[in-house]
Amino acid sequence: MISLQTLQAQVQKNRIQTEYVGSQALDLFDSPALERLATQAAIGRHLRTSTVLEQLEGDQSLDALIHLGKACIAVCLCEDDYPGWISVKDLAYLEEAPQQYQPLSLSAAEIQAKIPDAIAFTHAAKNQPNYYLWGGTVAPNYDCSGLMQAAFASVGVWLPRDAYQQEAFTQAIAVSDLQPGDLIFFGTPQKATHVGLHLGDNHYIHSSGKDQGHNGIAIDVLSDQASRVSQAYYAQLRGAGRIIAIYQPTQTL
Repeated sequence: MISLQTLQAQVQKNRIQTEYVGSQALDLFDSPALERLATQAAIGRHLRTSTVLEQLEGDQSLDALIHLGKACIAVCLCEDDYPGWISVKDLAYLEEAPQQYQPLSLSAAEIQAKIPDAIAFTHAAKNQPNYYLWGGTVAPNYDCSGLMQAAFASVGVWLPRDAYQQEAFTQAIAVSDLQPGDLIFFGTPQKATHVGLHLGDNHYIHSSGKDQGHNGIAIDVLSDQASRVSQAYYAQLRGAGRIIAIYQPTQTL
């Protein structure tokens, strides 16, 4: 583990590029308040730190804030450039990375060869008790894009984190050209807000919420003549994309 003092010293020395590896799955939040989950980092993921932030309340000491769980650290995950905040308590699960994260570089054909295993990952996830978790990227509970990211990460293919980012990253294809392993995007005319993985024969697997979906991972049909959930998502169909590359991180804190 690293200490708060070590982390502060590294930041003060402008060692912003120091990378750490998580020895336990971590929750990342979307603000220093540490209230709403933004994403998760599975064991072994790399992250960079920027600075230590404290929610000051009167003259409370840092020790008091740590005890209350209100001290946090701004971080950025290396594999997908995703930012967030972790509790300072999670320093106990960070070790300095022996080497910086180096993304793979695979051809489109090499990625396509990994599709069956990525699909198998989603089926295995579906067969475990699960529910939809906003921000979830770690088993057993996922959100829609978290399931896609985890499935492809399991075969060494990193994608951006959110559905709209995945849509922009993939090669746009016609829905009529869908192949197993392609991503299907849903949402509004302005933005993709949901994503599923095409299985073939107009079926796709996805993690959906309880208001419109299944509250977890399930298989639906890309049709307006199928189940209530399938119809609801079909009405929001935006398009499809093919994964032809691995995300190459660019973010610097």
